[in-house]
Amino acid sequence: MRILFLGDIVGRDARDAVTSQLADIRRDYKIDAVIVNAENAAHGFGVTAQICDDLYKAGVDCITTGNHVWDQREIMSYIDSAPRLLRPINFPDGTPGRGASIIETARGQKILVVNAMARLFMDAMDDPFAAMDKLCKTYRLGKDVQAIFLDFHGEATSEKMAMGHFLDGRVSFVVGTHTHVPTADTRVLPKGTGYQTDAGMCGCYDSVIGMDANIAVNRFIRKLPGEKLRPAEGAVTLSGVLFDVDPATGLCKQALPFRKGGQLIATQAPAA
Repeated sequence: MRILFLGDIVGRDARDAVTSQLADIRRDYKIDAVIVNAENAAHGFGVTAQICDDLYKAGVDCITTGNHVWDQREIMSYIDSAPRLLRPINFPDGTPGRGASIIETARGQKILVVNAMARLFMDAMDDPFAAMDKLCKTYRLGKDVQAIFLDFHGEATSEKMAMGHFLDGRVSFVVGTHTHVPTADTRVLPKGTGYQTDAGMCGCYDSVIGMDANIAVNRFIRKLPGEKLRPAEGAVTLSGVLFDVDPATGLCKQALPFRKGGQLIATQAPAA
């Protein structure tokens, strides 16, 4: 079973790149399921119901988010009726939406997709380690579901790496999001969990983490209120991670970086 995860989609150009290319990517790479983080898809801030619908039509199976999930206020009234749109599972009880959802491939394989948010240098949240421990005791990997995926949205590489080791052997793969820069540590951990500290973003890398570089640089230099950040315009790199999972055990057989188009060096399609 092959699963593709794409990192944070930043703005319209990135949305268009994902929706226009995804059908070909699914065919060429023989992908069974696609998960994307879309918390920056609406002009860099949040996601809308229409964007979700467009991504589903293009072939996305599940959407994750993070700290920008509520930036577009309309999403608060939509998310309860959208089982494939996730917000971090460790929000307090009573928060709209859900942090985990089971999707099914065309071959009937069940994938539990989970979204959690880290706490170092982030907003105060419930314990993501406790939330994942509870979930892993509820769903048995390779039995109740054929795969378990975690998008761990966080700033600190140490916290994301700690989560990977904490879940090693209990989930299929753990991928970090939020920093918009792909890390070079794609691998399978010792007990069989695929891992990458950050998937990077789908956006223009001739930028400051997807935003117009001139505006972002001025904010650092002048330290004064100025022009609002906006997504950079230019060639888009689709950045993420590919995982091959053994559905019998739910463990990862192969983890590979995925980069296509734009400024970054492209990766090659793996053998089926």
